[in-house]
Amino acid sequence: MNVRIFDTTLRDGEQTIGVSLSPDQKLAIAKKLDELGVDAIEAGFPVISEGELKAVKMITSEGLSCEIAGLTRTIKKDIDAAIDAGLNYIHTFIATSDIHLEHKLKMTRDQALEKAIEAVEYGKSRGLQVEFSAEDASRTEREFLKKVFGEVAKAGADRVNIPDTVGYSTPEYMAEITRDTVEVTKLPVSVHCHNDFGLAVANSLAGIHAGASCAHVTINGIGERAGNASLEELSMALKCLPYDQKYETNIKSELIYETSRFISKTVGIIVQPNKAIVGANAFGHESGIHTHGVLSNPLTYEPISPELVGRKRWLQVGKHAGVHGMNAMLAEYGVKPTDEQSKQILEKVKVLGDQGKQITDVELLSIASDVLGEKDLKRIVQLSGFSVSTGIGTMPYAFVKLNIDGQDHIGTDYGVGPVDAALNAIQKITGKISEIRIKDYGLASISGGSSALCEVTVKVEDALGNKVSAKSVGEDIVTTSVKAVIDAINRIMLKKMLQEKQVN
Repeated sequence: MNVRIFDTTLRDGEQTIGVSLSPDQKLAIAKKLDELGVDAIEAGFPVISEGELKAVKMITSEGLSCEIAGLTRTIKKDIDAAIDAGLNYIHTFIATSDIHLEHKLKMTRDQALEKAIEAVEYGKSRGLQVEFSAEDASRTEREFLKKVFGEVAKAGADRVNIPDTVGYSTPEYMAEITRDTVEVTKLPVSVHCHNDFGLAVANSLAGIHAGASCAHVTINGIGERAGNASLEELSMALKCLPYDQKYETNIKSELIYETSRFISKTVGIIVQPNKAIVGANAFGHESGIHTHGVLSNPLTYEPISPELVGRKRWLQVGKHAGVHGMNAMLAEYGVKPTDEQSKQILEKVKVLGDQGKQITDVELLSIASDVLGEKDLKRIVQLSGFSVSTGIGTMPYAFVKLNIDGQDHIGTDYGVGPVDAALNAIQKITGKISEIRIKDYGLASISGGSSALCEVTVKVEDALGNKVSAKSVGEDIVTTSVKAVIDAINRIMLKKMLQEKQVN
């Protein structure tokens, strides 16, 4: 069974607090979603503003391969605005739960039903494809919900959607009302689930197993309050989990991580590290038992291959580390200690771990170089020049000069602060050379007073998904930050160089 993926990142996702997208940003996201393989994009709510109308027009004019829908209330002016935006597909809704009818709409059930029928009939009279949603369906009296869906089906709706508007349903109940809706309408049914109780994906799957043929989702599960069902979790669950029947989607799974990162950067919402599928830790391992198992057979501690979603496995050392995982990490940098040397390195790692410290890749290599008697780690990147300027009324500006494999490269950029400006300038250089990006940045004070020492921890990533972490301590935040980033870049470029040698 092929499940239709209706992506509402640009509409429900934009309703996330703190997110507001320009028309150009919405178009860029729409292109990414189309490349990913979604079947439909909810481009926006055309009637709410001139900018929203412009954005939807830009998307409908782009000639994307997926369907483009727009949200409307059951009001003629909303539907007319959707038509003005170039849409031929509307997603129209009205609330049907008693709490919404009484306190928000000030309507009776019969009045709401009449509005629903009128909107569907008007949309069809204008030649539109119409998908109807009964807002707050999961808290709507069950017999009335069946009546509403049955009547809009008679009025000509092409699809109906069951919204779990406040994430109030359980998977069992979502399955029940989905079966009701399929039976009474004989139409394609969608489910639109929110994550207030962390059940959005589970409820969406339950609806699909009960006969729904489409799920409304967002990238990274963004959306108002606790968000929506996550596209990456739902699509991979359908693709990989064992069910009585086979489910398929048109999602190109290898593009999931790239799309997730693009949306995260564009909307300004960081993905939590332990987020399924796309979180930084989703394919990371530290425990010695786990790393040993994964190195022997990845399926021991990974339900799917990271490459399936465009990612790479990565290992971390700490007090839970084992010798197999540690040696695998060192091997990525061309370091191959003896058994006795491995034991010494691991003991030092565990001492640091017991002190509550995170051990970065660079620290591991430094420990290894001490034990092996190799004092100088190979450095591909050298910091040749560096300066920042800042002040009241002027935007911080940075100049950075790097020597990479004997060639000088200069980068300049602005930032919200001197650290940001310096890191932006570095990324300008490394982005051209190796597509290296700074993924995480952490700052901590480790002593008090006016001459306090700061500790900067960074994580960088290249286009292949290789990750490296580094730490630096110093008195000046900007200089310490630059040193940490340069250390991390050195390690990731060394890792990449060794990988290319192995391939060739």
